[in-house]
Amino acid sequence: MPNKPDIAYINSRLIDPSSNLDVKGGILTRGSKILDLGSHLFNPDLSEETIMIDCQGHILAPGLVDIHVHLREPGHEHKETIESGGKSAAAGGVTTLCCMPNTKPVIDDVALIEFIQRRAREAKSVKIYPFAAVTKGLEGKQLTEIGMLANAGAVAFTDDGLPIMDSQVMRRALAYAKAFDMIVSQHAEDLSLSGCGCMAEGQMATKLGLPGIPDASEIVIIERDLRLVEITGGRYHVAHISTAQGVEAVRKAKEKGLQVSCEAAPHHFILTDSDVGNYRTFAKMAPPLRSEENRLAIIDGLSDGTIDAIATDHAPHDQESKRVPMEHASNGVVGLETLLSLTLELVNNGHLTLLEALSKITCEPADLIGLKAGKFYKGAPADMVIFDPDAEWTVDLEKIISKSKNTPFEGRKMIGKVNRTIVDGRTVFKQEA
Repeated sequence: MPNKPDIAYINSRLIDPSSNLDVKGGILTRGSKILDLGSHLFNPDLSEETIMIDCQGHILAPGLVDIHVHLREPGHEHKETIESGGKSAAAGGVTTLCCMPNTKPVIDDVALIEFIQRRAREAKSVKIYPFAAVTKGLEGKQLTEIGMLANAGAVAFTDDGLPIMDSQVMRRALAYAKAFDMIVSQHAEDLSLSGCGCMAEGQMATKLGLPGIPDASEIVIIERDLRLVEITGGRYHVAHISTAQGVEAVRKAKEKGLQVSCEAAPHHFILTDSDVGNYRTFAKMAPPLRSEENRLAIIDGLSDGTIDAIATDHAPHDQESKRVPMEHASNGVVGLETLLSLTLELVNNGHLTLLEALSKITCEPADLIGLKAGKFYKGAPADMVIFDPDAEWTVDLEKIISKSKNTPFEGRKMIGKVNRTIVDGRTVFKQEA
């Protein structure tokens, strides 16, 4: 079988946050790898056999990396599947993602890890790496076989969707995961403080007559866990951090030299509890949208490096799960297809440079989990995104590729649009002209 021709991506603004690269240039790929890159490939003189793809002056960057995605398969395929989630990711410029274990059955044994890996290969879209559950059945009682799951391909551990409330269980999880240099990611929420709350505690909750969730529900768990990190020396990660107090606690822990990291979701640095409006269930999530003070603290944490990554917490739900009274509506929003544009708002509003913003959705989350992704270098996987940072578009539910359409950003005007997504040298998404 003859070798496939090389492909040159030319006439681009070539950006790689990992090396602070921002030049007029291009990339030459051979098969699944990057063969060459740099300014000399902006308008190169290559062999006639080389396929030329003109980036038209748009940005050519490493494919985005999202370390917090719910794909719902197995068990809730009517909301999302590995295949549909992969297509949604590709449309958003995401080439690598990590899927959460709160499926049915739970990803708590080797057979489920292998199932995810097989289905990802069959889908032939983006690269998918599973997080495994910390406790069996997400019950918070008995630890899973952390070593076996790590060896099978789990890249981190979490009971996401549910906090690990038992301090002894959390201590043991941190200690065991440390032996494999693995992260334990925590959904930081004290359920006894959250109670039956369905939005953030505050004036808006009072106005709507809804039970509120206090900021303290997050910080109480984070502070407890940080004490356990000091005892165990384990690697600890706060998923979807949402409070000023939480960010400050992580900041101080890092100053102490603890192995602590955290991520923020776009909805927590874009929206506030006021966006719940008139009982908008599409704006119901866990952790909830919080106050303007907390929103600004998340932005500050991203600006000063306290927050390591931006991750969507893509949580697809069908209409039946959302179009019900607020108290009964499922938590979560879809986010893969809006990740890039919402991150670029931080740039357009002057909070981050373009390189800083892109690093939060490429090399930093990849390095955190230990994935070979989010960087350009000779021999690297040819995982790339071409996007127009100035293109305007409007979020339209009918055009969302995910099986579920539960976004609070319906009708929002966005800036920054994905033109093409490439995984291992293959185009997996191309914007229609």
